[in-house]
Amino acid sequence: MNKQAIDALLKTFDDAAKKPGNPRVRAIVNRIVKDLFHTIEDFDVQPSEFWGALNYLNEAGKEFGLIAPGLGFERFLDVRMDEAEEKAGIRGGTPRTIEGPLYVAGAPESNGHARLDDGTEPGQTLIMRGQVRGDSGEPLANALVEVWHANHLGCYSYFDQSQPAFNLRRSIRTDAQGRYSFRSVLPVGYSVPPGSKTEQLLDLLGREGHRPAHIHFFVTVPGYRKLTTQINIEGDPLIWDDFAFATRDGLIPAVKQAEGAEGKPYGIDGQFALIDFDFTLVKEQANVPAADVERVRAHG
Repeated sequence: MNKQAIDALLKTFDDAAKKPGNPRVRAIVNRIVKDLFHTIEDFDVQPSEFWGALNYLNEAGKEFGLIAPGLGFERFLDVRMDEAEEKAGIRGGTPRTIEGPLYVAGAPESNGHARLDDGTEPGQTLIMRGQVRGDSGEPLANALVEVWHANHLGCYSYFDQSQPAFNLRRSIRTDAQGRYSFRSVLPVGYSVPPGSKTEQLLDLLGREGHRPAHIHFFVTVPGYRKLTTQINIEGDPLIWDDFAFATRDGLIPAVKQAEGAEGKPYGIDGQFALIDFDFTLVKEQANVPAADVERVRAHG
């Protein structure tokens, strides 16, 4: 079929509607169907290939939260948000990057400082600390810093039932000077689950499913745009080979080796890894899309 014939066929489908429905949903779905029809024609997709693709989607099930960043959708949405803010005159602030599918709401909240691990997690002790500031440099007291990362096997608590509840997850309220800190263990990189539908798709695309070591954050303050971001751990050999395309300049802080007096406020004897990192938030504006994205999330 040529494109004109395909479009004429599609029009008969749309004309079959007996009521208006939701105009926006109708327009978007019609566009998606049109693009897929043209793709099927352009690549001469055979019926067995089409049904094989549908079977894959059925089997992928709950992996779509992992497939979306793997295909670049989360990165694309971030780039569009960056552009919208730029057009609205919003500049500066800590770079955003993807949330991923592994956040869990309800992590225990602490004031100023928190410990994420329970002392049994292998790996080098880590202290991360800094300030939350506004875009004019003002410290933001009572900011909520939510932090989560994987264990030494690349698994996240809640989704990995062998871990204690909220292991390596906490919420921290900044002090009067906007300061936060937490103790944990230095995370390592990992890959998508072996044998998963995500790995199957990446193999067909000729891509690897690696993620460099990273730590996730939400930073929230009333009157400021919510920040969704993550830092990468300096020195990871895969830092620019992230299957989820989340690595960004400005999100790779130095990892220093510290010991002695620097560890005393945190109850640490001996050497530990130290990351200093400040978050900068920008003021909320009415003429840009909401930075607090609505999506289904787990609750602990």
